[in-house]
Amino acid sequence: MKRTLIILLVGMLATQTLSAQQDTTTQTHDLKQVVVKATKGIKARYRVDNTDLIGQGQLIRAACCNLGESFTTNPSVDVSYSDAATGARQIKLLGLSGTYVQMLTENIPNLRGAALPYSLGYVPGPWMQSIQVSKGASSVKNGYESTTGQINIEFLKPQGTDGVRANVYQDSELKTEVNLDGSIHLNSRLSTATLLHFENRQMDHDGNGDGFMDMPKLRQYNLMHRWAYVSPRWISQLLLRGLHDERQGGQSAKHATFSSAPLYATAVETDRYEMQWKNGFTLNADHNTSIALMLHGSWHDADYGFGLTRYDVTQKNGYAQLMFETDIDDHHNISVGASLNHDNYDERFNPLGTLPDAASRVTRETTPGVYTQYTYKLGDRLTVMPGVRWDHSSLYGTFVTPRLHLKYSPSDVVTLRTSVGKGYRSPHALAENTALLASGREVIVSPDLKQEEAWNMGLSIGLNLPVAERTLELNAEYYYTDFLNQMVINFDGARGAHTLSFENLDGRSYSHTLQVDATYPFWDGMSATAAFRLNDVRCTYDGARQAKPLTSRYKGLLTLSYKTPLQLWQFDVTGQLNGGGRLYDQSRYPAYFQLQAQITREFRNISLYVGGENLTNYKIANPIQGAHHPWDAGFDATQVWGPVTGAMAYVGLRFKLEKL
Repeated sequence: MKRTLIILLVGMLATQTLSAQQDTTTQTHDLKQVVVKATKGIKARYRVDNTDLIGQGQLIRAACCNLGESFTTNPSVDVSYSDAATGARQIKLLGLSGTYVQMLTENIPNLRGAALPYSLGYVPGPWMQSIQVSKGASSVKNGYESTTGQINIEFLKPQGTDGVRANVYQDSELKTEVNLDGSIHLNSRLSTATLLHFENRQMDHDGNGDGFMDMPKLRQYNLMHRWAYVSPRWISQLLLRGLHDERQGGQSAKHATFSSAPLYATAVETDRYEMQWKNGFTLNADHNTSIALMLHGSWHDADYGFGLTRYDVTQKNGYAQLMFETDIDDHHNISVGASLNHDNYDERFNPLGTLPDAASRVTRETTPGVYTQYTYKLGDRLTVMPGVRWDHSSLYGTFVTPRLHLKYSPSDVVTLRTSVGKGYRSPHALAENTALLASGREVIVSPDLKQEEAWNMGLSIGLNLPVAERTLELNAEYYYTDFLNQMVINFDGARGAHTLSFENLDGRSYSHTLQVDATYPFWDGMSATAAFRLNDVRCTYDGARQAKPLTSRYKGLLTLSYKTPLQLWQFDVTGQLNGGGRLYDQSRYPAYFQLQAQITREFRNISLYVGGENLTNYKIANPIQGAHHPWDAGFDATQVWGPVTGAMAYVGLRFKLEKL
């Protein structure tokens, strides 16, 4: 820690003595014919759905080492650790688990199923060009799986900047990250890019003295290579990617002060490979008539060890989509398409080492589907977009997904949105919830889990009010999600104490979410965002409707950002107030406050940033129950409701050398 603080001080002093020139280059990217400056997150007023845009300008306001750390300044998405043993992170949107958020990479469904537990760590921050967070029922174009919303990740494009970029990061927990990417324009139409990522943390740290490492040892290699061909009538993009991820945690021989032979260890080793190919053909430019073919394939293999418990899963996925879209005239647009999704899960589960051989299960699901979506636009004032999907699952049969969006702007000051729609999802109990195996509970999976089905309804109002010659952006929104079928995760329920059961919903399950937020630029370079959200999330467990465990009742957020007139210095501060909630045993956990800050110094081709996270140094005193007896049934590392580690400092360097 002392060594890192010295590095931070030297880095800050160096910025005072080095001469620099103002970097006047402003990065921009095209998003549906609307140019968005990548300076801060904004509300996409032109979109019919309720969408937050997180551009590169907002991504660099924090260290943003990966996707899980990119929502720090976003009031809608919560990110937390799902257990105190493996370092897995999970997101929540509209008060519900990230399993109900459809993850997309460049508008293709991705990071599903077996990839979910650690998916937030699979996307390096410097690789991302932007993120779109759509809340509520989303477009039927991308499938039926979106229940609470969609998160779409746009990676850096080869046809964008031509040059080399690097990002090096080091924190006080001795985590090192190195990111390199380079792109070359071979000619006016063909370009290619390669992106490299390496991260490593081998520190053995036990801050609370329970004998367990606070964070697992981590090593990851990540590679992406892509090509782009752009002509007036044909656009083709090919993406190839490979990843290897290792995580080792559990009890530490260095810090253990009690007898426990053998030591309780956790290990996760993942290999993932994927290919994505997108093609778009313009048939009639005057009417925006086009046809697109999108293909995606992935192979994901993960081996887990939690003490004596072993779980291995291999998921093979193939996805294809063909879509046609045209503007009939200035007011009417029609989009139709077909898709095919195939999943193959090969699972091997040996709970607590009780079976002589791991129990194996192979699950295959093939789902073809078709959709149609109509859009009526009356200038910028009114947009109505109904859509419907028809899909047939080889496991669950035929189902229909209706969705409707409406946006009305009676003036430039007010924007009203409403949405309603259904979402479906095929549950995979163990593959999607592996972090819950870090306990001594007996795991029980119902043999007849149903397809999950839910309605989502939302209403939002956005105001752009002139205040002191500047614009105050106000937003208020309410969303209601009601499950007709759901896979319920029941802890210590009617099946007995120290059990973990995955079962079908028997009763009601719903969530109410109310959020208000405001953004205001006090003067040039200085802006602030404040937000507050209330959650009421309840589910029926053993006949009793209860608040969902490990779900905070409320959240408050305040972010301040200031950039000096010459844009050489940038200061960012974010504070979060996380409300209390209940644990599995009906006891309560308290509210807590977190603070993080970052200072960035811009040079001609270099940016130096230093900062800190969890500066209030708040952490759970005993994140692992029964830590001194990890082989007993009462051992539990899954009830994590707040930070596991204390204050952390970091320093980083960004470098770019691009052709103008």
